[in-house]
Formats: sequence, C-alpha cells, structure tokens
Amino acid sequence: EEVRQAVDAHDTLYLFSYENMRSNKFKDVRMHFREPDMEGKPSRIFLGKNKLLQIALGRTPEEEYSDNLRRVAKLISGSVGLLSTSRSRQDVESYFDELAESDFARAGSISPRVVSITNKMVEIHPVSMMEQFRKVGLPVEVKNGRLQLIGGRQDYVLCKEGEVLSAEKCKSLVHFGVKLAEFKVVLLCCWTSESGKFEMLA
Repeated sequence: EEVRQAVDAHDTLYLFSYENMRSNKFKDVRMHFREPDMEGKPSRIFLGKNKLLQIALGRTPEEEYSDNLRRVAKLISGSVGLLSTSRSRQDVESYFDELAESDFARAGSISPRVVSITNKMVEIHPVSMMEQFRKVGLPVEVKNGRLQLIGGRQDYVLCKEGEVLSAEKCKSLVHFGVKLAEFKVVLLCCWTSESGKFEMLA
C-alpha cells in the first residue's frame, strides 16, 4: 500500500542495487532524500522484502499497478531497493555517482587485491598487541622493545586477491587501516509515472 501511494505521489521510480551496505551509510542516503523537493515532497525509499515490492508493483500486465511497472518488478532480486521521487534525474544520478565510499571489509567478503603488511606497519603498534596479532595469524615477535615480523622479514601477505576473508583477517585489516570494501549504489532502471516509460540505466 505504501509503495503504491509513493508511486502515485511522485514523478519517477528508480530501482537500485547496493553493495557493502552499512546502516549508518544508508542513513545518510535516507536523510538526503528525506529533504523536500521543489514541490515540497520528501522522496521515499523502500528496502527489504523483494516479493512484497514485486506484488505492490505487479508482475504481469493484468496485475501491474500502472503501465510498465511489471518491468521494474521483474528486476527486483538480490540486494535492491526502490526510490520514489520527484527530484530531477540529474539530481538523483549525480548524487549516486558521487556516493561510493571506502569501508572496512566484513567476514565472508572477497578480497579484491593482495594486501601485504610491512615491518614499518607492524612497528607502530604497541608491544602489548603481540598476542592479539598472533591470534589472527600474524608472525610477529618483540625485538629490541619493538613489534616486528618474525625472522627479519620485511613483509607478510595478509590476504591474497580472491581470498574469502575470515573474521580474524578483517580485524587485522582494521588494525592496519586497510579498507577493501566499497559502499556503492547503482541505479538499475527508472519508470516515469506521467508517460509510463520504462528505461534501463545499468
């Protein structure tokens, strides 16, 4: 019901996909679109139960709430959401284009590149962290009152490209300030209420 009301109230409906979602990051997106547009209307974002979103829009020509909404409904799968807005297309597209933001990887994500830890990166940590680093598999020792890689090594490969990251490795990446994830939103398609026009964007 709320989805249909939003469709009636706004000019355009966008379907977007997202990667590496964090609630605090998405809060910023919601706040941005909560600001009233030129007509004084706040935009609406719907995330969550894909099946309910599909039903609200309608999946067949007979069921669809308005012309061509079934084409949007067909694309609802995976990590996606709906944005119902009367803001200009340029405003919406430029906002999402600039949104990409680096973040720390979560356990289970795949490393996009090789990450090597150098002796210099280890040395800046207090000696008291030795046990913590060893628990996550880092070969460190205390030498001359400083933390160092074992055996005079200059570097250590923490993770390889394509490797599924464990919780321990993710903790180590945070310690060394290495951000491997990127929070981003991609606009997949848009639908215009006045004409019922459907357009793919990605």
